[in-house]
Amino acid sequence: MHAFDVLGDPVRRRILELLAGGEMTSGAVCAAIQEEFGISQPAVSQHLRVLRDNGFATVRPEGARRLYSVRPEPLRDIDTWLDHFRRFWTPHLDALATELARGRRERRLRDPDERTDP
Repeated sequence: MHAFDVLGDPVRRRILELLAGGEMTSGAVCAAIQEEFGISQPAVSQHLRVLRDNGFATVRPEGARRLYSVRPEPLRDIDTWLDHFRRFWTPHLDALATELARGRRERRLRDPDERTDP
């Protein structure tokens, strides 16, 4: 299965988002996904299997529990592929950063006692 086929599913993307926060038990992943998407435990398990079988997640047993975590390598491959397209949004993000800095500077000049975000 191609990486974008794996990540094309919103449930699998959400599972990866959860796992990006750190290792989680399959039960915790299932509970979160069931609450958000209203799908069954077997359906969540199938999504976990797709992520595992395609190298996006790893699982390690700990007693009776199964702990899942993200494997970064496939995400690096996607990031490398995205390098071809960064030129389309990087200048816009740079311009946004400039405008935000300009706005902070103008607020500081108007009110030197006003605290700004770092």
